[in-house]
Amino acid sequence: MEFETRAIHAGQDPDPHTGAVTVPIYATSTYAQRAVGEFRYDYSRTANPTREAFETCLASLEGADHGIAFGSGMAATTTVMHLLEHGAHVVAVNDVYGGTYRLFSKVYEPKGYRFTYVTADECNAGLGGKLEGAAMLWLETPTNPLLNVADIAIVAQILQRPLEHGADIVVHSTTKYLGGHSDLIGGVAATSDAGIAERLRFLQNSLGAVPGPFDAWLALRGLKTLAVRMRAHCANAEQVVAFLQGHSAVERVLYPGLPGHPGHDIAARQMDGFGGMASFLAASEEEALALVARTRIWTLAESLGGVESLIEHPGQMTHASTADSPFAVPATLVRLSVGIESADDLIADLDQSLAGS
Repeated sequence: MEFETRAIHAGQDPDPHTGAVTVPIYATSTYAQRAVGEFRYDYSRTANPTREAFETCLASLEGADHGIAFGSGMAATTTVMHLLEHGAHVVAVNDVYGGTYRLFSKVYEPKGYRFTYVTADECNAGLGGKLEGAAMLWLETPTNPLLNVADIAIVAQILQRPLEHGADIVVHSTTKYLGGHSDLIGGVAATSDAGIAERLRFLQNSLGAVPGPFDAWLALRGLKTLAVRMRAHCANAEQVVAFLQGHSAVERVLYPGLPGHPGHDIAARQMDGFGGMASFLAASEEEALALVARTRIWTLAESLGGVESLIEHPGQMTHASTADSPFAVPATLVRLSVGIESADDLIADLDQSLAGS
């Protein structure tokens, strides 16, 4: 089945008891057992039918054999980090999400874990031996918020254990595009490695950072419209970027869909579309802070990937944790999460904001 069909049907057979077409919200903590040790489900931290349906659907969309859901994207990241032994060496792309950098530098580094940060360009050049002795390579592409693009296939050749493009584990914040409506917090890890999946499920149950059934249901509902929403996000982003490219108050636009973007060719090869995220540099930090406060349709808020358009100043918002690091984002940077409203309305709002009206 194609992606759009799997998003609506994978793991979502009609309920066997009632015939309900939509997977029910199984709001229960425990389950009756037929006899001691005879059960399909025993406790909802370990397994829940609603969560299981979401995990099955997400795994199908990723082309993975296993999906493991968590209470947040950071819970998923933390659980993946628990796969490593104390003192492990991790190589990570330097333009990571601010929350990921905070977790690595403020939680794991003080515990003795070692981190080496590399650029997307270094990944694309084969990393030059920097993976030697590393237990994990943490790759985000396109990065947030600078939208640098790493070639997953090249990295896969180095790691020699490809999944589809080359990752052993794919981690999502389901809060973002998968949920798509800014109404849930969640995370998921997907893998086709049976050993990794078994360990992640053990950690999921042992650490307990699982989503509740309602959040799992919201995420599953979001997957049904993911394909059509992403087409709208991408189409709107292309129009917004074209407008920004020609505006005198914009110093530079960062978007992998632009032919001049250094990662454009890689993105075109490994992405179905160029996404709904774009960033640009304003003339000054003062102007960046002012213009994000002047928009009327674009909402000044953190997060991304919802149907509504968001605007933010990464340096003082989502990436404030990197301010004192070598990886601080430019103070003039403005990040856009392009929603699915009318592109004309979004452009008109940016126009008035950039003009200072």
